Amino acid sequence: MRHRVKGKKLNRDGGHRKALKMNLALALLQNERIETTRAKADFVRGDVERLITIAKRGLAKAEDLNNPGVGVHARRIAASRLNNDRVIIQKLFDELAVRYKDRPGGYTRIYKLGNRKGDNADMVLLELVDRVEKQA
Repeated sequence: MRHRVKGKKLNRDGGHRKALKMNLALALLQNERIETTRAKADFVRGDVERLITIAKRGLAKAEDLNNPGVGVHARRIAASRLNNDRVIIQKLFDELAVRYKDRPGGYTRIYKLGNRKGDNADMVLLELVDRVEKQA
């Protein structure tokens, strides 16, 4: 029975799980869509949505108090969870938080792609909603 068991282990030890979560979150925030397995998408989805909410709340509080320094705390929290990648943090606060300002949640969607040929794993496309398609 799985009573009171929180999270997924993904057959990895703690350090590997933490690195995997950070790398998937960085890739999703940078590219706005990633192709991965269903288990990994479920694993990282909540964290990415939480990061976007932290960014939204930080910007809203700074705007309400008319003091941009108030949002620094939210930036530092997000930076600590994303390996202090300044480019991604800037994108998270300047683009994504502004884009989802009026959306109450549900910033990601999962499309099923079928099974992977090698090991028959369920593959999905995890992407941010309302994203702008880049013209090639």
